Amino acid sequence: MKKLALLTSGGDAPGMNACIRAVVRTALHQNIEVVGFRHGYEGLIHDEHIQLSHKSVANIIQRGGTILKTSRSQKFRTEEGLQLAANHLKKHNVDGLVVIGGDGTFTGAIALSHKINVPIVGCPGTIDNDLVGTDFTIGYDTAINTVIDAVDKIRDTAESHDRVFIVEVMGRDAGLIALRSGIGSGAEAILIPETKNDIPKLIERLKASRKDKSSKIIIVAEGDESGGAYKVAEILKEFFPQFDMRVSILGHMQRGGSPSCMERVNASIMGYNAVQALLQGKYGVMIGIVNKQVTYTPFDKAIKHTQALNADMLKMMEILSV
Repeated sequence: MKKLALLTSGGDAPGMNACIRAVVRTALHQNIEVVGFRHGYEGLIHDEHIQLSHKSVANIIQRGGTILKTSRSQKFRTEEGLQLAANHLKKHNVDGLVVIGGDGTFTGAIALSHKINVPIVGCPGTIDNDLVGTDFTIGYDTAINTVIDAVDKIRDTAESHDRVFIVEVMGRDAGLIALRSGIGSGAEAILIPETKNDIPKLIERLKASRKDKSSKIIIVAEGDESGGAYKVAEILKEFFPQFDMRVSILGHMQRGGSPSCMERVNASIMGYNAVQALLQGKYGVMIGIVNKQVTYTPFDKAIKHTQALNADMLKMMEILSV
């Protein structure tokens, strides 16, 4: 193996730069040249390539986002786009490709592998933690810590004014950010896509809550069937007109910020092992970490979203937030 290609795709996530750094430096240690494609698959289609060296990945491990930029490419979903991407990999005589991203990135990797005989390995970069085959995806730990930090600040003003805050967090298809940040911040309730009939349960929960509680925090995942934080507030106001209620949408701040220590270490482990996997002839797999052990999950299995939420965590949250 003489040359690797590297790209980041989909939504950005803290820790991607740490993973980029690990891939580049591990490859260079093996005397493998590394070419990076900017703006993900869209950049691969347009041949937006740069040479990556030890110097180009210096002082990036602490930075959020991705130095390679990222995007979601509609053209890559077409036969023409896939063929252009494959042609550019051939043009650069690439012997292997490392992609960092989520389910869309790995779906694209599967499609690309049908166009070109280049081994592809993936590292899970998404704040949603919704991939099968790893305990934590790159970006998840930092995102939930960002949420907790924000909710702690919101709690201060909620306590001061005896208010109810409905806080909306990211999680279009999965409620893992809401679940863990809800437990970590001591929220009174969480609403997530994986559970149904959340609103009736929430109403009953609020009716039964302690009267001496001066503030309440409700965490809502953006993909919950309730329709989001503003809709939840509108419904609750009908049942509890006495509540002084506020809505806070945390939005894209959850994607940003300096990655946590755990994030940097896990991303480095994944990036290092992505190169090792290619050298060992493993491809078409996502590098993950399960029970502190490196794992290799086929792309089509990683994107199935078959992980069930831990029922004990839901029960624990209900008990602890009384």
